Amino acid sequence: MKKLLPIILGLMVFGTPLFNTYGQTPWDEVMMDKGEICAALIYEHSSWNQYWEGSYLRENANIGTFTRQMGMPMVAMGLTKHINIITSLPYISTNASNGTQAGQSGIQDLSISVKVNWIQKQLGKGRLLFLTNTHFGTPVGSYLSDYMPFSIGAGAPELGIRGIGGYKMDNGLLFRAGFAYLWRGQSEIERDYYYDNGSVYSPFMNVPNAVNFHGAIGYWTLGNRLRMEATFMSLNCLSGDDIRSYNRPQPTNKMEVSQIGGWVQYYIKADRGLGGLVYFNQTVSGRNMGKATTVGVGLTYQFKVY
Repeated sequence: MKKLLPIILGLMVFGTPLFNTYGQTPWDEVMMDKGEICAALIYEHSSWNQYWEGSYLRENANIGTFTRQMGMPMVAMGLTKHINIITSLPYISTNASNGTQAGQSGIQDLSISVKVNWIQKQLGKGRLLFLTNTHFGTPVGSYLSDYMPFSIGAGAPELGIRGIGGYKMDNGLLFRAGFAYLWRGQSEIERDYYYDNGSVYSPFMNVPNAVNFHGAIGYWTLGNRLRMEATFMSLNCLSGDDIRSYNRPQPTNKMEVSQIGGWVQYYIKADRGLGGLVYFNQTVSGRNMGKATTVGVGLTYQFKVY
Protein backbone atom coordinates (compact mmCIF):
# COMPACT_ATOMS: atom_id res chain seq x y z
CA MET A 1 0.00 0.00 0.00
CA LYS A 2 3.01 2.30 -0.03
CA LYS A 3 2.10 3.82 -3.36
CA LEU A 4 1.66 7.17 -4.96
CA LEU A 5 -1.73 7.74 -6.58
CA PRO A 6 -2.52 9.87 -9.62
CA ILE A 7 -3.34 13.52 -9.47
CA ILE A 8 -6.91 13.98 -10.58
CA LEU A 9 -8.03 17.52 -11.21
CA GLY A 10 -11.63 16.64 -11.36
CA LEU A 11 -13.18 20.04 -10.80
CA MET A 12 -12.69 22.05 -13.95
CA VAL A 13 -14.72 25.21 -13.59
CA PHE A 14 -14.31 27.35 -16.68
CA GLY A 15 -10.77 25.99 -16.76
CA THR A 16 -10.13 26.80 -13.08
CA PRO A 17 -9.77 24.07 -10.43
CA LEU A 18 -12.08 24.54 -7.45
CA PHE A 19 -9.63 23.05 -5.07
CA ASN A 20 -6.00 22.18 -5.09
CA THR A 21 -4.68 18.66 -5.53
CA TYR A 22 -1.76 16.67 -4.18
CA GLY A 23 0.65 13.87 -4.90
CA GLN A 24 -1.78 11.44 -3.39
CA THR A 25 -5.30 12.50 -4.21
CA PRO A 26 -7.05 14.39 -1.38
CA TRP A 27 -9.67 11.65 -1.15
CA ASP A 28 -7.66 8.41 -1.26
CA GLU A 29 -6.50 6.00 1.45
CA VAL A 30 -2.95 5.46 0.18
CA MET A 31 0.11 6.22 2.34
CA MET A 32 3.83 6.03 1.61
CA ASP A 33 6.15 4.53 4.19
CA LYS A 34 8.65 6.45 6.31
CA GLY A 35 11.51 7.90 4.27
CA GLU A 36 9.96 7.22 0.87
CA ILE A 37 9.76 9.95 -1.80
CA CYS A 38 7.75 9.92 -4.96
CA ALA A 39 8.21 12.39 -7.81
CA ALA A 40 5.46 12.68 -10.40
CA LEU A 41 4.87 14.53 -13.65
CA ILE A 42 1.27 14.85 -14.84
CA TYR A 43 -0.19 16.13 -18.11
CA GLU A 44 -3.91 16.87 -18.35
CA HIS A 45 -6.24 18.06 -21.13
CA SER A 46 -9.74 19.36 -20.41
CA SER A 47 -12.28 20.90 -22.81
CA TRP A 48 -15.94 21.97 -23.07
CA ASN A 49 -18.26 23.66 -25.56
CA GLN A 50 -21.28 24.01 -23.26
CA TYR A 51 -21.58 25.62 -19.86
CA TRP A 52 -24.16 26.25 -17.17
CA GLU A 53 -25.29 29.88 -16.81
CA GLY A 54 -26.79 29.43 -13.37
CA SER A 55 -28.73 26.19 -13.88
CA TYR A 56 -29.28 26.73 -17.63
CA LEU A 57 -27.01 24.73 -19.96
CA ARG A 58 -26.06 26.77 -23.03
CA GLU A 59 -23.45 27.27 -25.73
CA ASN A 60 -21.34 30.34 -26.46
CA ALA A 61 -20.31 30.53 -30.12
CA ASN A 62 -18.02 33.48 -29.35
CA ILE A 63 -15.78 31.06 -27.43
CA GLY A 64 -16.41 27.84 -29.31
CA THR A 65 -14.52 24.99 -27.65
CA PHE A 66 -12.63 26.01 -24.53
CA THR A 67 -9.43 24.06 -23.75
CA ARG A 68 -7.36 23.91 -20.60
CA GLN A 69 -4.00 22.11 -20.41
CA MET A 70 -1.93 21.43 -17.33
CA GLY A 71 1.58 20.21 -16.63
CA MET A 72 2.32 19.55 -12.97
CA PRO A 73 5.37 18.34 -11.09
CA MET A 74 4.73 16.97 -7.63
CA VAL A 75 6.79 15.58 -4.75
CA ALA A 76 5.39 13.45 -1.91
CA MET A 77 7.28 12.17 1.12
CA GLY A 78 6.59 9.77 3.98
CA LEU A 79 7.62 11.85 6.98
CA THR A 80 6.67 8.92 9.21
CA LYS A 81 4.74 5.73 8.61
CA HIS A 82 1.52 7.54 9.48
CA ILE A 83 2.19 11.09 8.19
CA ASN A 84 2.76 12.10 4.56
CA ILE A 85 3.71 15.55 3.23
CA ILE A 86 2.79 16.38 -0.39
CA THR A 87 3.52 19.47 -2.50
CA SER A 88 2.55 20.41 -6.06
CA LEU A 89 2.91 23.43 -8.36
CA PRO A 90 0.96 23.29 -11.67
CA TYR A 91 1.61 25.18 -14.89
CA ILE A 92 -1.64 25.86 -16.76
CA SER A 93 -2.54 27.14 -20.22
CA THR A 94 -6.01 28.11 -21.53
CA ASN A 95 -7.38 28.99 -24.97
CA ALA A 96 -10.57 28.95 -27.05
CA SER A 97 -11.23 27.92 -30.65
CA ASN A 98 -13.29 31.04 -31.52
CA GLY A 99 -13.31 34.72 -30.64
CA THR A 100 -10.60 37.30 -30.15
CA GLN A 101 -9.84 36.85 -26.44
CA ALA A 102 -6.40 35.48 -25.66
CA GLY A 103 -5.89 32.65 -23.21
CA GLN A 104 -3.68 32.72 -20.14
CA SER A 105 -0.68 30.60 -19.20
CA GLY A 106 1.62 30.44 -16.22
CA ILE A 107 2.28 28.99 -12.79
CA GLN A 108 -0.84 28.67 -10.70
CA ASP A 109 -1.00 27.85 -6.95
CA LEU A 110 1.43 26.15 -4.57
CA SER A 111 -0.27 23.37 -2.59
CA ILE A 112 0.99 21.75 0.62
CA SER A 113 -0.89 18.81 2.09
CA VAL A 114 -0.54 16.74 5.27
CA LYS A 115 -2.21 13.33 5.29
CA VAL A 116 -2.51 11.37 8.53
CA ASN A 117 -3.34 7.67 8.77
CA TRP A 118 -5.33 7.22 11.99
CA ILE A 119 -6.87 3.74 11.69
CA GLN A 120 -6.10 0.56 9.74
CA LYS A 121 -7.84 -2.25 11.60
CA GLN A 122 -8.56 -5.77 10.44
CA LEU A 123 -12.31 -6.33 10.49
CA GLY A 124 -13.77 -9.51 9.04
CA LYS A 125 -12.41 -10.18 5.55
CA GLY A 126 -10.73 -6.81 5.17
CA ARG A 127 -9.31 -3.70 6.81
CA LEU A 128 -11.25 -0.70 8.11
CA LEU A 129 -9.54 2.61 7.20
CA PHE A 130 -9.78 6.19 8.45
CA LEU A 131 -7.50 9.08 7.46
CA THR A 132 -7.52 12.87 7.39
CA ASN A 133 -5.99 15.24 4.86
CA THR A 134 -5.35 18.92 5.65
CA HIS A 135 -4.18 21.19 2.87
CA PHE A 136 -3.23 24.81 2.24
CA GLY A 137 -2.96 26.44 -1.17
CA THR A 138 -1.88 29.93 -2.15
CA PRO A 139 -1.36 31.68 -5.51
CA VAL A 140 2.26 32.13 -6.55
CA GLY A 141 1.82 33.09 -10.21
CA SER A 142 0.86 36.60 -11.32
CA TYR A 143 -2.31 35.61 -13.16
CA LEU A 144 -5.61 37.50 -13.53
CA SER A 145 -8.26 35.68 -11.48
CA ASP A 146 -11.09 37.87 -12.83
CA TYR A 147 -10.40 36.93 -16.46
CA MET A 148 -12.76 33.96 -16.54
CA PRO A 149 -13.13 31.61 -18.27
CA PHE A 150 -9.51 32.10 -19.35
CA SER A 151 -8.10 32.61 -15.86
CA ILE A 152 -5.82 29.80 -14.68
CA GLY A 153 -6.93 30.05 -11.03
CA ALA A 154 -9.27 31.65 -8.50
CA GLY A 155 -6.48 33.82 -7.07
CA ALA A 156 -7.41 33.13 -3.45
CA PRO A 157 -5.85 31.17 -0.58
CA GLU A 158 -7.59 27.96 0.47
CA LEU A 159 -7.56 25.83 3.62
CA GLY A 160 -9.29 22.45 3.62
CA ILE A 161 -9.85 19.51 5.95
CA ARG A 162 -11.01 16.12 4.71
CA GLY A 163 -12.07 12.93 6.47
CA ILE A 164 -11.60 9.67 4.53
CA GLY A 165 -13.18 6.36 5.45
CA GLY A 166 -12.89 3.07 3.64
CA TYR A 167 -12.90 -0.70 3.70
CA LYS A 168 -10.34 -2.72 1.71
CA MET A 169 -11.13 -6.40 1.39
CA ASP A 170 -8.43 -9.05 1.44
CA ASN A 171 -9.28 -9.92 -2.19
CA GLY A 172 -8.32 -6.38 -3.34
CA LEU A 173 -11.79 -4.85 -3.59
CA LEU A 174 -11.99 -1.36 -2.09
CA PHE A 175 -14.87 0.89 -0.99
CA ARG A 176 -14.11 4.48 0.02
CA ALA A 177 -15.85 7.78 0.78
CA GLY A 178 -14.50 11.20 1.78
CA PHE A 179 -15.99 14.51 2.82
CA ALA A 180 -14.19 17.88 2.94
CA TYR A 181 -14.87 21.46 3.96
CA LEU A 182 -12.97 24.13 2.03
CA TRP A 183 -12.40 27.64 3.38
CA ARG A 184 -11.53 30.23 0.70
CA GLY A 185 -10.15 33.75 1.03
CA GLN A 186 -10.37 36.86 -1.13
CA SER A 187 -9.16 37.36 -4.68
CA GLU A 188 -7.69 40.73 -5.69
CA ILE A 189 -8.95 41.96 -9.07
CA GLU A 190 -8.08 44.78 -11.49
CA ARG A 191 -11.27 46.79 -11.04
CA ASP A 192 -12.94 48.53 -8.11
CA TYR A 193 -16.58 47.81 -8.95
CA TYR A 194 -18.50 44.61 -9.70
CA TYR A 195 -21.95 43.10 -9.26
CA ASP A 196 -22.49 40.32 -6.69
CA ASN A 197 -26.23 40.18 -5.91
CA GLY A 198 -25.89 43.95 -5.73
CA SER A 199 -23.29 46.65 -6.46
CA VAL A 200 -19.92 46.20 -4.74
CA TYR A 201 -17.23 48.90 -4.72
CA SER A 202 -14.04 47.01 -3.91
CA PRO A 203 -10.95 45.59 -5.63
CA PHE A 204 -11.47 42.30 -3.75
CA MET A 205 -13.89 39.42 -4.38
CA ASN A 206 -14.89 36.79 -1.81
CA VAL A 207 -14.43 33.28 -3.20
CA PRO A 208 -17.22 31.08 -1.74
CA ASN A 209 -16.46 28.30 0.72
CA ALA A 210 -17.46 24.82 -0.41
CA VAL A 211 -18.11 21.22 0.61
CA ASN A 212 -16.85 18.26 -1.39
CA PHE A 213 -17.84 14.57 -1.45
CA HIS A 214 -15.89 11.82 -3.16
CA GLY A 215 -16.82 8.14 -3.37
CA ALA A 216 -15.03 5.26 -5.08
CA ILE A 217 -15.08 1.56 -5.80
CA GLY A 218 -11.64 0.22 -6.64
CA TYR A 219 -9.71 -2.98 -7.15
CA TRP A 220 -6.05 -3.81 -6.52
CA THR A 221 -4.57 -6.80 -8.36
CA LEU A 222 -1.29 -8.27 -9.69
CA GLY A 223 0.32 -8.11 -6.28
CA ASN A 224 -0.73 -4.47 -5.69
CA ARG A 225 0.90 -3.37 -8.96
CA LEU A 226 -2.33 -2.57 -10.82
CA ARG A 227 -5.07 -0.35 -9.47
CA MET A 228 -8.40 0.36 -11.17
CA GLU A 229 -10.98 2.70 -9.73
CA ALA A 230 -14.39 4.17 -10.61
CA THR A 231 -15.30 7.42 -8.86
CA PHE A 232 -18.11 9.86 -8.21
CA MET A 233 -17.42 13.40 -7.05
CA SER A 234 -19.59 16.38 -6.14
CA LEU A 235 -18.74 19.88 -4.98
CA ASN A 236 -21.11 22.61 -3.81
CA CYS A 237 -20.24 26.21 -2.99
CA LEU A 238 -22.11 27.39 0.12
CA SER A 239 -22.75 30.92 -1.17
CA GLY A 240 -22.20 33.05 -4.26
CA ASP A 241 -24.09 34.44 -7.23
CA ASP A 242 -25.06 33.13 -10.67
CA ILE A 243 -23.59 34.20 -14.00
CA ARG A 244 -25.89 36.84 -15.41
CA SER A 245 -27.37 36.33 -18.87
CA TYR A 246 -24.78 36.77 -21.64
CA ASN A 247 -22.19 37.85 -19.07
CA ARG A 248 -18.93 36.23 -18.08
CA PRO A 249 -18.20 34.25 -14.90
CA GLN A 250 -16.27 35.65 -11.94
CA PRO A 251 -14.71 34.28 -8.71
CA THR A 252 -17.82 35.09 -6.64
CA ASN A 253 -20.02 32.62 -8.54
CA LYS A 254 -21.78 29.75 -6.77
CA MET A 255 -20.21 26.80 -8.57
CA GLU A 256 -21.54 23.25 -8.34
CA VAL A 257 -20.44 20.06 -10.06
CA SER A 258 -21.17 16.34 -10.20
CA GLN A 259 -18.67 14.18 -12.01
CA ILE A 260 -18.01 10.53 -12.79
CA GLY A 261 -14.59 9.20 -13.65
CA GLY A 262 -12.04 6.45 -13.47
CA TRP A 263 -8.33 5.80 -13.52
CA VAL A 264 -5.86 3.01 -14.03
CA GLN A 265 -2.41 3.01 -12.49
CA TYR A 266 0.32 0.45 -12.98
CA TYR A 267 3.56 0.01 -11.00
CA ILE A 268 6.32 -1.82 -12.82
CA LYS A 269 7.51 -3.04 -9.42
CA ALA A 270 5.23 -3.50 -6.43
CA ASP A 271 7.23 -1.40 -3.97
CA ARG A 272 9.39 1.25 -5.74
CA GLY A 273 10.54 2.49 -9.11
CA LEU A 274 8.72 3.67 -12.21
CA GLY A 275 4.95 3.73 -12.66
CA GLY A 276 2.39 5.09 -15.10
CA LEU A 277 -1.21 6.24 -14.93
CA VAL A 278 -4.12 7.31 -17.10
CA TYR A 279 -7.44 8.83 -16.02
CA PHE A 280 -10.72 10.20 -17.37
CA ASN A 281 -13.42 12.45 -15.87
CA GLN A 282 -16.79 13.57 -17.26
CA THR A 283 -18.94 16.34 -15.79
CA VAL A 284 -22.58 15.22 -15.72
CA SER A 285 -24.26 18.18 -13.98
CA GLY A 286 -23.26 21.60 -12.76
CA ARG A 287 -23.95 25.23 -12.06
CA ASN A 288 -21.95 28.24 -13.31
CA MET A 289 -19.29 26.04 -14.89
CA GLY A 290 -18.29 24.26 -18.08
CA LYS A 291 -19.49 20.75 -18.95
CA ALA A 292 -15.96 19.45 -19.20
CA THR A 293 -14.38 16.23 -20.42
CA THR A 294 -10.93 15.61 -18.91
CA VAL A 295 -8.18 13.12 -19.72
CA GLY A 296 -4.77 12.83 -18.13
CA VAL A 297 -1.59 10.79 -18.18
CA GLY A 298 1.41 10.71 -15.91
CA LEU A 299 4.64 9.11 -14.79
CA THR A 300 5.72 8.46 -11.21
CA TYR A 301 9.03 7.40 -9.70
CA GLN A 302 9.29 6.24 -6.11
CA PHE A 303 12.43 5.68 -4.06
CA LYS A 304 13.58 5.46 -0.43
CA VAL A 305 15.98 7.96 1.16
CA TYR A 306 15.99 6.79 4.81
